Order: sequence, then structure tokens, then C-alpha cells
Amino acid sequence: MAIVDDLSEARAVLGDLVAGAGRVVVFTGAGISTESGIPDFRSPGGIWSQREPVYFDDFLASEEARLEDWHRRFEMRCLLEDAQPNAAHRAIAGLVRSGIASHVITQNIDGLHQRSGVPEDRLIELHGNATTGGCLDCGAGMSLDEARAEMEASGHAPRCLSCGGLVKARVISFGQPMPVREMQRAEDATGDCDLFVAVGSSLVVYPAAGFPLAAKRNGATLVIVNREATEQDQVADHVLRGAIGPIFEPLDVSER
Repeated sequence: MAIVDDLSEARAVLGDLVAGAGRVVVFTGAGISTESGIPDFRSPGGIWSQREPVYFDDFLASEEARLEDWHRRFEMRCLLEDAQPNAAHRAIAGLVRSGIASHVITQNIDGLHQRSGVPEDRLIELHGNATTGGCLDCGAGMSLDEARAEMEASGHAPRCLSCGGLVKARVISFGQPMPVREMQRAEDATGDCDLFVAVGSSLVVYPAAGFPLAAKRNGATLVIVNREATEQDQVADHVLRGAIGPIFEPLDVSER
């Protein structure tokens, strides 16, 4: 394991690794989006240190929990709409569009990878997306505007307009099963890369944090880019320590 905390050296290492790779997979966590103004969930001062999450079982069982969850989604919406993709998002999108990166696997629910230009068929959202909702029974979609209008009209948490089922933001809550299709897509992409770049993740939330380890076992070079140390630093081939946007900035060709 080589730890690099000098910005120029970190940029050079990342650039050389990407240039020499045949197939890159990028894995992102909350740290990439904190530089766009979106707070993370787990660090001191993060969202979960301020209030407890709404668990999936509680959402199913309690109207009060459902209303609380929706009110939080509407609060978060303003934050997400104000945030803009940063240099790291843009650079990663460029790697995908150029064919260098096959997929982006993300733990984030903020929609910034889509807004930076990552195509839907190349994006794997393990924990869902907070910018839209859907029925837990039939899967029909519901926009946040529709959900808010339904709540304001009825005084209750929104119900599906097609089948009457519970509607929930399309995010994976604590206790909710992981999405089978997205997990399989992530497994396939991880097994098919020769460079796996983990960006802005604490790498403590499983099963998502298992993908960097799986890539390493499959023979890929593992690079971790993060501000702080992670529990997987010791198994990584390269650890690039520092602000994420500046490290990726030389790869961002969107403004050139």
C-alpha cells in the first residue's frame, strides 16, 4: 500500500493508473458530494448524528413514521436541487462517456452523477435515488411534486394512484432489502474491471463496501481516494489522501 497525500503526486498517480487501465469501475460515496455542499450521513456532525433515521419496518407500520420520512425528503430536496456536480463528478462522467470507465457504482442518493452526464445504463445506484418516489407494491413512479400534492390534499402519506399501495422515496432505508438487480449489476461490473477506484467512501457500510474487496480478489488494482483513512486502506494498492475534487480536476475535460 502506498499512501500519497501530496496533491500533485496524487493527480499524477491517478492519471497514470487511468491511462494504463483497460476497464475502470468507479465506486463513490458521500465524500464526493460533500464538496458540492451535501452533508454526509455518518461522520460527526452528519445527518445521523442530528436525528435518527426512519427504519423501513417503521415506515411500513406507522403513518407517523411515513409522514416524518416524507417531510425529511422534502427538506432534502431543496438541498439536492441547489447542489451542483463538482470537478470529480464531471471527470468521472467524462471517463464513462469516453469508454474508459465501464460503470459508476454509487452509494449516493443525490442524483449528481446523472446531472454530471453519466448515462443511466452505466450508473448503478445501490442505495436508490432521493429525487423521485415509487409504489412499494406495483412499482409505479411518483414525482416528489405529486407526493407533496397528495399529502397536502389528504393530510396523509401519499398512496399509489394506480393500486393504492404505499409510496416511498426510491431510497434504501435501514432494514430495507438491497435492490437485487443493482447488486447483480455491481457484481458483474466489479468482476470485469482491472482498475477499481473507490472515491469518497468510508467503506464501512456493507454489502456495498464489499465491492472494492471483491475487485481486489479478482485481480484488479484497487485505488482509494478519500479525505480520511478507511478500513480498507491496508488492502489497497494506492491510497490518495486529500480533497477529492482537486485530485480529479486534471481529468475533468468538460470545460476544455
